[in-house]
Amino acid sequence: MTLIETGVPAADKVAVLGAGSWGTTFAKVLADAADATGADRKIHLWGRRAEVVDQINSVHRNEQYLDGISLPATITASTDVSEVLKGAGLVVLAVPAQSLRPQLSEWKPLLEPNAIVVSLMKGLELGTDARMSEVIAQELGIPASRVAVVSGPNLAMEIAREQPTASVVACSDAETAAAIALCCTAPYFRPYTSTDVVGVEIGGIVKNVIALAVGICEGKQMGDNTKASVITRGLAETSRLALALGGEAHTMAGLAGLGDLVATCSSALSRNHTAGRLLGEGLSLDQVAARMTQTAEGIKSGPAVHELAGKLDVEMPITAAVVAVLEGKMSVDDLGPRLLARALKSEGDY
Repeated sequence: MTLIETGVPAADKVAVLGAGSWGTTFAKVLADAADATGADRKIHLWGRRAEVVDQINSVHRNEQYLDGISLPATITASTDVSEVLKGAGLVVLAVPAQSLRPQLSEWKPLLEPNAIVVSLMKGLELGTDARMSEVIAQELGIPASRVAVVSGPNLAMEIAREQPTASVVACSDAETAAAIALCCTAPYFRPYTSTDVVGVEIGGIVKNVIALAVGICEGKQMGDNTKASVITRGLAETSRLALALGGEAHTMAGLAGLGDLVATCSSALSRNHTAGRLLGEGLSLDQVAARMTQTAEGIKSGPAVHELAGKLDVEMPITAAVVAVLEGKMSVDDLGPRLLARALKSEGDY
């Protein structure tokens, strides 16, 4: 039985594709949620690297991405994606955004016919400016009612340490969103639901670009006034883009908007904040990439966000300035004066 057929999370097997920090952490959330409710549900995790998979299976750890975290024994891992997907009624995707489409074309024949697909990814596809839910629906040929997204102030390591966290599960079908939320309600992880998929995704996408800006400010040793100003006006930029795409204003004031933005811009655990700080300290993009073990999605999707804003005639000066730095058209030394470069007007005038 599938989630849609039953209206409840009846899938006894969940596939999580992507054994990085967030994919592994979400697999832990799903396993702990099942344990808390007594559900007989197995979590199968797919990873590219045999050494990561072997460690998860042998000692229930993923030290490269979640150092010191013990994983539930109900999580098993494999490098064989067909094995992981077989019989899975719920499929969770946690791979880099720019590699999603080609991977989906390979995975499509392996998915169960009525599987629900959940995106943990926060990026826009370069070249198409498509959100990940759109890429999933297009490439798999499934309706929006079978595609959901999870987003919010969800720093993986904090959740893996079981620090209380709230999030949002968004799907155009409210019952599907509620069923998925029930699947991932753990003692330390509280999901809310939404039907505003656009707003939830845009909040998770743009905050990565704003976090790069805040990180650069920190690397340049700018003060808290500057960082608070960038975060606040960054939320205004995010809201303008979301509304232009059909998103809802209240989403931007919630967990997937303001909540995610504050966490990503403020935490040393944030990859995008860290990448921005390193850029602000004078490292090149290549040097930043060499220092980091995981993708800072804002570096990849920033140009796509800027391009989409241009198509929709949405003013996003902070995003434009960050992209200019990423493309080598502006130095980090010149970024500060440009971050708030916008014609004088009322603060309430979006």
